Amino acid sequence: MAFVKKKDTKIVEQEDRKQTRECPSLLINLHDDSATTRRWAARDLVNCPQSAAALVTRLMVEPDLSVREVILTTLTRLGDATAVAGLVDCLRSEDAALRNEAIEAMKQLPDEVAPIMHGLLMDADPDVRIFTVNVLESLRHPDVESWLIEVITHDAHVNVCATAVDLLSEVGTAAALAPLQQLKARFGDEPYMQFAANLALRRINEN
Repeated sequence: MAFVKKKDTKIVEQEDRKQTRECPSLLINLHDDSATTRRWAARDLVNCPQSAAALVTRLMVEPDLSVREVILTTLTRLGDATAVAGLVDCLRSEDAALRNEAIEAMKQLPDEVAPIMHGLLMDADPDVRIFTVNVLESLRHPDVESWLIEVITHDAHVNVCATAVDLLSEVGTAAALAPLQQLKARFGDEPYMQFAANLALRRINEN
């Protein structure tokens, strides 16, 4: 009995990619039944400046993790307003994995995210405000501390403030000392807030 040799995986992927790489075709391939075809399309759409909306739409329903990773990478490389808005929409998703992926992607776009950061920190949904503080954790931007101070000064939600205090303990300077003392007075009946604020104060004073 003769054995039929299976095609090498790389050859299969190359064959899946042997289609026109024009933007309209790539947008169609983004919804192909084959995850490999979708992955190649998502990767090559980085050369199509107007593709962010389609990538975001696909991201919201894409079941394959490897395809989602490529879509997110392409969105960060595009980095336009549509891409950023799509990542923000992901913060409101019920899919925890997608939210976390979006947070990590937004961390790679400090200059693009900065103009909308103030609005996100005042979002009506406290979960979105918490996720936004999580974005600040690795956001390489000079206004991170001032944004966090604004949160602990004005936000009424204890969990949002607690998340901001945890980060201030790592990035805070003398500018945060008075706001942290005020926060302690504002949440005097919250044991964790007292603990977190004291920890932040101690770390800042030691640095």
